[in-house]
Amino acid sequence: MASPSANKNTSLLARVVPPIVVCLVGLVVVGLKIGQSPAEQMQTFAVAYLETLDDSQRELTMEDFDSPTRVGWHFIPKDERKGLMLGKMNDAQRTAALRLLRAALSEAGYSKANRIMLLEEVLNEMEGGKGRWERNPQRYFVTLFGDPRGDGGLSEGSVDDESAGRWGLSFEGHHLSLNFVCRGNEVLDSTPQFLASNPATVMNETTVTLGKGTAVLSLEEQLGFKLINAMSDEQRELAVIADEAPAEVRFAGEPQPKVTVAKGIEYAKLDQSQKDILRDLISAYTDVAAGPVAAARRAQIQEDGWDQVQFAWAGAMEPGIGHYYRITGKRFLIEFVNTQSDPAGNPANHIHCFYRDLTGDFDLPISE
Repeated sequence: MASPSANKNTSLLARVVPPIVVCLVGLVVVGLKIGQSPAEQMQTFAVAYLETLDDSQRELTMEDFDSPTRVGWHFIPKDERKGLMLGKMNDAQRTAALRLLRAALSEAGYSKANRIMLLEEVLNEMEGGKGRWERNPQRYFVTLFGDPRGDGGLSEGSVDDESAGRWGLSFEGHHLSLNFVCRGNEVLDSTPQFLASNPATVMNETTVTLGKGTAVLSLEEQLGFKLINAMSDEQRELAVIADEAPAEVRFAGEPQPKVTVAKGIEYAKLDQSQKDILRDLISAYTDVAAGPVAAARRAQIQEDGWDQVQFAWAGAMEPGIGHYYRITGKRFLIEFVNTQSDPAGNPANHIHCFYRDLTGDFDLPISE
């Protein structure tokens, strides 16, 4: 027999966040189409999602591909955002929207996104419902740029038009910003990819779905600690770029990361076990995307050469004190920071991290 607390959590899950659970169940029943690329799957589910909407909802959801709002992103709490909010959809519409998101992500990536949304319930409980911002796992917004309903996802316009054939997806809310550009059967870009977790680790018992011990981004944090603590003093001299961690990741909300010179220890100066840890750490970020997209990210790093990769650290080398790392390759940038307290005052228990494209996020040249 299930315990009373288990029954309580199950009923609350069904009452508060049914669309998130329904999506997972629906995917088991419906399934992603075998043999389709992620871009084709995304197109299939984008079209299906649009068909569930009424005219006013469709107007909120769809924008021109070249709209300046496409490159406007942020993870902070906001009163207004682009797109249509999950909370303004009925169950069928939310399920369709989340199927679209699931098609864009790996199983691990979708699990992280799902739990980041559910952490809003934890934050609401920790703040006693009296915080400045509404904490709601359905306060996440879907926007489509261009029209995926055309032939192969093609937008209107000539083949010479730079934006012809491309359409984009933004799924965004507090602590989550996922952005994609597709054309036909190809995902042209899948960044910026931003994930965050507050609290980084749930320290106390809760009455909501995610309980004590939940640590959504534990892999990203623990592998970072594992790598810096595996280094010799001489290696740390190269890896550590500051005694204190910065307050925030760089380029937050900016359309493009403006990276100049990479810092830190070079991949070639790590021993094999340290190289393996670094590869695993990078995979925690690359593998948020759907399998073929993640594989293309990893192949790009291999093509550029692992010796192009540098790892930098700042701050403490143990939990509970502000810490930060960045990983810079020829064509990618990863940053992680944990310096802020959670609402209960537990220090360094609030993670921000991202994966970005140094050739240009949003399928735009870096110079734009």
